[in-house]
Amino acid sequence: MGSRAQTGQPSQRGRARANPQHCHTTRPPWRLAVVLALTVLLAMTGWLHTAGRWPFTPDAGPPPVFSAPDPGPGQPVVAVQSGSALALLETLPVKDKAASSDYDRALFGAPWADADANGCDTRNDILRRDLQRLEFTDGSPCLVASGVLAEPYTAVDLAFERGRESSKAVQIDHVVALGNAWQTGAAALSPAQRESLANDPLNLLAVDGPANQEKSSADAASWLPASKKFRCHYVARQISVKASYRLWVAPAEKAAMVRVLGLCPQQQSLPSGYLHPAETQDRQ
Repeated sequence: MGSRAQTGQPSQRGRARANPQHCHTTRPPWRLAVVLALTVLLAMTGWLHTAGRWPFTPDAGPPPVFSAPDPGPGQPVVAVQSGSALALLETLPVKDKAASSDYDRALFGAPWADADANGCDTRNDILRRDLQRLEFTDGSPCLVASGVLAEPYTAVDLAFERGRESSKAVQIDHVVALGNAWQTGAAALSPAQRESLANDPLNLLAVDGPANQEKSSADAASWLPASKKFRCHYVARQISVKASYRLWVAPAEKAAMVRVLGLCPQQQSLPSGYLHPAETQDRQ
């Protein structure tokens, strides 16, 4: 009996050569969809760039309204009405930081002075504002003995208890660090204006002690709170302080602030705590 080749019947290989379309591998539909999507994306990106619409920039809104309060202790240099933090940022000068070699904490007055003349020192004012479930030392309307802090930088509740060592767990942070303020314009302020800056409730928050130490004098380009949900408010507060005391921002600092506020373009600025104490408590 002869083989298929001998009987004239084509082999499997022969049939494959006779029907080359059976050798072609069909491209999966999902690959075609991916190629098409990438092509459209590249085309759109090129059009947006050439049309001046890329990268996207949030609308800052109208500029804020400024006024000059009566000069003196317990007053900001400029009174800024609440408005868009992005718009307020655009009013700040952008310059490199000045030297820090001549900075001294004493240039901002005695720590925790009673700048608002309410009879309590600033540290206890902030503890009374930021802590809950407050207890006071016997016979004092000012000295906070204990309380609970809804800590903004780490989003972890902290217990505060007054004591030589225990008090360090909750510290009062200068949102715009005084060292940074000195490098960005505070050197030109009067001693009374620097004392107001150091004690303005707008520039002060009760926070986690280790987080405060980690931040030190860093600006927004070098340090942001670990709690991402607080960053918009944090940056808006820094901008508000700098506007209230005619400070400037460094280029990298402004870029970092814009990146943060790009995720929350409706974030509002805050007025000085000397003018509207209740408003500085809103952290949303």
